[in-house]
Amino acid sequence: MEWKLFADLAELADGKRIAVDAGPGDTVGDALEALLATRPALEERVLDEQGDLEEHVNLLRNGRNVFTQEEGLGTELEEGDELALFPPVSGGSDRR
Repeated sequence: MEWKLFADLAELADGKRIAVDAGPGDTVGDALEALLATRPALEERVLDEQGDLEEHVNLLRNGRNVFTQEEGLGTELEEGDELALFPPVSGGSDRR
C-alpha cells in the first residue's frame, strides 16, 4: 500500500509517496500506524495528545474522506486503494 502525502506532511516524511506494509483486509488505521512507524516525524503533526488523528488533517481513500464518507480508521482496504494524507488548504476541517 502506498500513501500520497501533501504539503508539509511530505516534507516531514521526506517524500510525497511512501510505501507501507498494509494491504487488502487491513484497515486505514493499520496503514496509518504503518506510515507513522516508518516516518515518526509525522506523528506530532498528525496526531493529537490522545493519539487520535488531528481534526485538521484530511485522510482520503480513493478520493473519499474516510471520516465523512467511509467507516473512519476502521475502513477496510481493498486491492488498488489509494491513500492520501494532507493538511487543509485553509481553515479547519468539517470531517466530523
